[in-house]
Amino acid sequence: MAVESYYTFGPYKIDNKEVFYTTHLSYAMVISFYFGDYRNFVILDYIYVHVLVCPRREVKRFVDLTADETTDLWITAQKVGGQLESYHKASSLTFTIQDGPQGGQTVPHVHIHIVPRKAGDFEKNDDIYDAIDNNDKELKQKLDLDEERTDRSIEEMAQEAEEYRKLFV
Repeated sequence: MAVESYYTFGPYKIDNKEVFYTTHLSYAMVISFYFGDYRNFVILDYIYVHVLVCPRREVKRFVDLTADETTDLWITAQKVGGQLESYHKASSLTFTIQDGPQGGQTVPHVHIHIVPRKAGDFEKNDDIYDAIDNNDKELKQKLDLDEERTDRSIEEMAQEAEEYRKLFV
């Protein structure tokens, strides 16, 4: 499979250095921001672990995925989640999709959030959903084809992605 120079995420271009796992229909990427004020959710060097799994084809809504894309997306999420849970010595995982604007989706491209979880990482377990929703809004505001991302450098994201790539060799 040819290595792409960038991946499409809705209207945005994601550098291939941020992508750490691919299949013929899906890819997994690190993200450019942290979980805001959720200081208790620290797993590794004060980085809030949170990755996205996306279909390669730009698809706005979950219902519009083909059966093959749906299967591949969830198998990829299962594989990525299992590796990250083990790598970060977590005890659980949160998988979530926000489908459509009223469902909280801010980037018009299907994506699964995967967050390794540990006991006590949030005061209330369901606070994770507010954190994901807030960060989707931040992601939409901060991703820009013509500007550098400000939260984390491409080098930081590339280093994290490289660590995760080693889990799949």
